[in-house]
Amino acid sequence: MYTFDSRIRYSETDETGALSLLGVINYLQDCSTFQSEDIGLGVEYLEEKKRAWLLSSWRIVIDRYPVLGERIKIGTWATSSKGIYGYRDFVIMDQDGNYLVRAESIWFFCDTEKMVPVRVMPEDIAAYGNEEALDLGKAPRKILIPEEYEEGIPVTIATHHLDTNHHVNNCQYIRMAADHLPEDFKVGQLRAEYKRQAVLDNVIIPEVYMTENKETVVLNAEDKEPYAVVEFTK
Repeated sequence: MYTFDSRIRYSETDETGALSLLGVINYLQDCSTFQSEDIGLGVEYLEEKKRAWLLSSWRIVIDRYPVLGERIKIGTWATSSKGIYGYRDFVIMDQDGNYLVRAESIWFFCDTEKMVPVRVMPEDIAAYGNEEALDLGKAPRKILIPEEYEEGIPVTIATHHLDTNHHVNNCQYIRMAADHLPEDFKVGQLRAEYKRQAVLDNVIIPEVYMTENKETVVLNAEDKEPYAVVEFTK
């Protein structure tokens, strides 16, 4: 497992004084990025090869949100790869090694010139190794979409939504979806599926589906095809 240590900053907390949901996701993304940089397979390596790892899906289980000032350890490891896909797990732990957050993710390897998926080569993953996957229990392979929804306010993509790949960062989709959560909705599990990439000046139109303990947000393009689907469970 690759790890780094941190402490919850005030700028990362929500109105309750705990690490925000977006803060959780940023820590996970940062951890995998740090590992790639440290083993020489980071942003510069990928840019030279005209390649990128793009996130296909998240499943994040939050056992407890760490609070302001708490010291934490963030960890990640590769579990396997097959064809165009790479599989990676994450944890956030307290000082005693107890899990606060557990997550699994699926990524695909992309040719950034042709913008098509490409097969992962041994040299692209050998340095990551393989370790045993977490057991988060069973979940449907696809996020199920209820029938009734409310349409949210459209969002026009601006430069602050973009990352180094020049498309909307994974966490920004979660931010847009989370804006529709009720105030008393404490997220215990998040699932997200990324369908295609939004870029500068694209317009995203949210469709919000609410049930008793679950909210699903479909982030559509103007043609009604989704960029991402996000499911929050209490």
